[in-house]
Amino acid sequence: MAYRYGHRKQIALLPASIEDYVGEDAVVRVYDAFVDALDFEELGILEDPAQVGNSAYDPRAMLKLLVYGYSYGVKSSRKLERETYYNLSFIWLMGGLKPDHKTIAEFRRNHLWALQQVLKQCARLCLELDLIEGNILFTDGAKIRANAGRGKSHQQAYYQEALKGIEGRIDRLLEECEALDDSERDWGSLVAVKKELAQADGQKAAIAKALKWGKERAEAVVNQTDPDCALMKSVQGSHTSYNVQSVVDDKHGLIVQAEAVRDGTDVNQFARQISQAEEVLGKECEVACADAGYADTEELGKVDARGTKVIVPSQRQALHKKEKPFSKHEFRYEKGGDCYYCPAGHRLKYDGTDKLTARRHYRMEKAEHCLKCQHYGVCTKAKRGRKIIRLPNEELKEKLEAVYEEPESQKIYARRKTRCEHPFGHIKRNLKTDSFMLRGLSGVQAETSLLATCFNLARMIAIFGVKALVGKMTALSPAIAG
Repeated sequence: MAYRYGHRKQIALLPASIEDYVGEDAVVRVYDAFVDALDFEELGILEDPAQVGNSAYDPRAMLKLLVYGYSYGVKSSRKLERETYYNLSFIWLMGGLKPDHKTIAEFRRNHLWALQQVLKQCARLCLELDLIEGNILFTDGAKIRANAGRGKSHQQAYYQEALKGIEGRIDRLLEECEALDDSERDWGSLVAVKKELAQADGQKAAIAKALKWGKERAEAVVNQTDPDCALMKSVQGSHTSYNVQSVVDDKHGLIVQAEAVRDGTDVNQFARQISQAEEVLGKECEVACADAGYADTEELGKVDARGTKVIVPSQRQALHKKEKPFSKHEFRYEKGGDCYYCPAGHRLKYDGTDKLTARRHYRMEKAEHCLKCQHYGVCTKAKRGRKIIRLPNEELKEKLEAVYEEPESQKIYARRKTRCEHPFGHIKRNLKTDSFMLRGLSGVQAETSLLATCFNLARMIAIFGVKALVGKMTALSPAIAG
């Protein structure tokens, strides 16, 4: 069979109009329509074509470049600049504009707050398109590495010692500068010394910033490169990272809320993340669900107290641990008498409260009941008889465990993985996000918003198709403002 060969010198012309560079069903048209639908006033981006001064690039075009680039794993300003020259979809999206990498980086750096709000408007658009119901919300977290080396994380004592060393070095360089100024001999280079002095000043500022940050927030370990990140453990080991939290709607698995936090665990995040998602939705959800990593009774109680059904397994339930014989759940608590009754019917009376933990202790009223019991040695070996410890929020803990065991709750919890973990898989693999590019919490929040928006747009394209989605976005663009 004959081969087909390409001919680079064969005469060919691109379409006369940039509009014809991509087809009507090209995916890039969705990103173009989405950014056009955003309310830039709410984002805090001023659109003023008549402004005084040198002409600037259209902010909508710049935002389109970032959103579309992040959707295909193209994030660095230099790579984005390259795409505007050689990639037809990028050329079409920008209308032939070719901003350099410095302009792209500056736009991103100057509009971090606006980028953080993009996901919120995307979620509102999904509400208008009936893609998000907001009745059942799932929350989960994943660790993504920071743009900072683990070796740059140090304790306060290290920074204090380093600061002394840098200050001594600066003093010596200043003395050398003065000596060179006074000397008429041409044996030294004042330019080289001043360059080294400038570097030392920069190091001093970075160390002083890390030292100040650690003192203000009472942090034992602070990273010099990115003080906002934290050392976190994951399956890949211990690295400087951020814990990215997301809240996903049950209907189509679309992200409602996403936030990067410094906490290495999810324990204290449940109420905060659900509340922020409800603020976007404009209503309270009926069911809030998460895995056992969020199993803190006090935290879950904040959401349960207002009437929302909370489906979160305890650590014991998640690990499918069977209760040991004569465990606490076999003892009956009587609220009126503030006492427990053992399986044999004997009473355990109140025996005091731990002042630190507020846990209440109960002891067998008569020790001989245990000593003469046929289960003595299995139930307890204590000569004073069996002891029970009751948590301050024991009733709530028992209630949440019972709710999790309900058949309907089990069906909802079974959908959790397909809803919560799908976005993180897309972000990490398809969007090539093994670490953040920007440093500092505000920059990481901006990237988190962009990445979550990119996932939502990919899901929306899969649900509606390109042409239908572009039409719906164009028709509903005023609805997502405010």
